[in-house]
Amino acid sequence: MPETVPPGEVAHTLSHHHGASAGEKHAERIEIVEAILLAIVAIATAWSGYQTGRWDGDQAHLYGLANKERAAQNRATTRDGQQLLFNTSTLGFWLQEKAAGDEKAARLFERRFLPEYRIAFNAWLKTDPLSNPHAPAGPSLMPQYHSATAEQAAKADERASAYFEQGTQAREQGDRYLRNTVLLGTVLFLTALAQKFKITRVRLSLLGVAGALLVVALYFVFTYPTT
Repeated sequence: MPETVPPGEVAHTLSHHHGASAGEKHAERIEIVEAILLAIVAIATAWSGYQTGRWDGDQAHLYGLANKERAAQNRATTRDGQQLLFNTSTLGFWLQEKAAGDEKAARLFERRFLPEYRIAFNAWLKTDPLSNPHAPAGPSLMPQYHSATAEQAAKADERASAYFEQGTQAREQGDRYLRNTVLLGTVLFLTALAQKFKITRVRLSLLGVAGALLVVALYFVFTYPTT
């Protein structure tokens, strides 16, 4: 005769299987959430790392341009100083010849002035500098005096400052993406740690913290400028 099982034991067995099945489904859902979190973290981390590298490259490029413009500024400043020294030295010889009354030699030195300086020199002569005590001390102090090399140096300085500022901004953007990568690494750590716990409440709590940090990190990813 077949062995009979008491009705109470059958009900207990079915209830046990039903509870185990529900628990397994719940665990599977948690695993799916963890997998989704890990996938999103992987993509966001790769993007943040990529942007960090791009911004660092922009920073190096812009700093290189700034150094190039600084070098151009130094060359223009040196050339401007040399030209001014030549003109002022020639002016000194001109004054000596004027004082000695040698007009021929004075005109010779006048012809040696560089074109930009000669314009200011002619305007300076109109102020009667040899007799007028209120006349400017020299042509370089006249409003008509303009130095192309000095203007080149000033423009190079402006470009160098602009490039350097842009490079600093690029560095700051790269640092932001780098910090975001660290934040995403924390999300990855918490998600991996949650998988080690069998207690559902602890596991869900860790996943909740990881999810909140992931939302913050994704907000940064979507709001930070890209290059």
